[in-house]
Amino acid sequence: MNQSQRVLVAGTGKSGIAAAKLILDRGGEVLLYDGNAGLDEETVKKNFPEGAKVSLVLGEIKRSDLLGVELCIVSPGIPMDSPFVGVVDDAKIPILGEIELAYQCGAGRLAAITGTNGKTTTTALTGEILKAHFEEVFVVGNIGEPYTAKVGEMTENSVTVAEVSSFQLETIMDFRPEVSAILNITPDHLNRHKTMENYIQIKEAITLNQTEEDAVVLNYDDPVLREFGTSGDLKPKVIWFSSREMLKDGFCMKGDQIVFCRDGKEKELLDVHSMHLLGRHNYENVMAAAAICHRMGVPLEKIARVAKEFRPVEHRIEFVRERCGVKYYNDSKGTNPDAAIQALRAMPGPTLLIAGGYDKDSAYDEWVKEFEGKVRYLILIGQTRDKIAACAKEHGFTEIMYAEDMSEAVQVSAVYADSGDYVLLSPACASWDMFRDYEERGRIFKECVMAL
Repeated sequence: MNQSQRVLVAGTGKSGIAAAKLILDRGGEVLLYDGNAGLDEETVKKNFPEGAKVSLVLGEIKRSDLLGVELCIVSPGIPMDSPFVGVVDDAKIPILGEIELAYQCGAGRLAAITGTNGKTTTTALTGEILKAHFEEVFVVGNIGEPYTAKVGEMTENSVTVAEVSSFQLETIMDFRPEVSAILNITPDHLNRHKTMENYIQIKEAITLNQTEEDAVVLNYDDPVLREFGTSGDLKPKVIWFSSREMLKDGFCMKGDQIVFCRDGKEKELLDVHSMHLLGRHNYENVMAAAAICHRMGVPLEKIARVAKEFRPVEHRIEFVRERCGVKYYNDSKGTNPDAAIQALRAMPGPTLLIAGGYDKDSAYDEWVKEFEGKVRYLILIGQTRDKIAACAKEHGFTEIMYAEDMSEAVQVSAVYADSGDYVLLSPACASWDMFRDYEERGRIFKECVMAL
């Protein structure tokens, strides 16, 4: 962006406020928009210094509001087919996303991670490994702080790792990571992206501006990504990882060992039982993080040491407590069926599963098929509970209970669980029907468990 531009920032959440502050810091003027007409203007303006060049439009935006606006920064939560975007398009105003703005204003080296599942764990682990080797490391994106919030601190010596969603990749233009990673692709957010083809194309766009000097880390076991990586159309170097096949080059599993292979020669990285992370999906996350960091110059020995010390991120198969011989796990980050499958597979014994939430037009059949021999009771909450219950019954699973809220769900699980059982919150759905976000859902679950 150019200094002194008048910029429309759409969205007053964390990423919108951070983007607005960055524009102000660069000498621009901000028109802040939010579709919620009920927001308090003074409360929003408290995010900025007194006298800041910020004006506010709430509710419906009109063409006349856009006079003098030269650029629009759109928050990830706003769909590109929304009426708001239509008004901006009609006014011929360029639209960028928050990560594109951050990239254009940032400095240093960049690794970016996307995929349907595993992004948060992989990004957090990658950040910890990079911090063990480089002095100036930023971990940004969906994982916590917006990318734009840290741009002002970046230098040419900085190393940034960003968790990037499909929503964010819709609005990139010049965004070019030195190393990108696509962990996996399974159906998700189809209520927004409409088709799998669209969703796949958006995920793969993380490589759009990469050159032969760059690299992309891909999951060899994912058929979509294997086709993508072997098509011959990719400019960046492909680095594979696999939990199911031995590779000539890349990171893979040999028994219980994660190994690095180059030209068919193997080097042991670590034993999976030496880590705090559970489940095959987490072994894949470790391999992806290792591939990214090794490409960026971190020695294998240092990668192994940090991976052994690393503990699961909050809300992703997070151990909460043991009570009366029952272990409780918080997997609120399991917001789609595939993520919920991975969490269920990680449970070592009989499980009482708390699930349900906001409907993203997901299909639940493959997830329900995993219940046999593992799930004792299914406790359902939220908007999708009838839909999930119907799917479960179609597949012959009938041990189903409803709860009105998280507190009741946890109390019911405690009553029906036996010593040696596991209680798992892994909703397979988004949280927006009952909670502000998956973090709030996970925190409330943990509070309810600790109150037992």
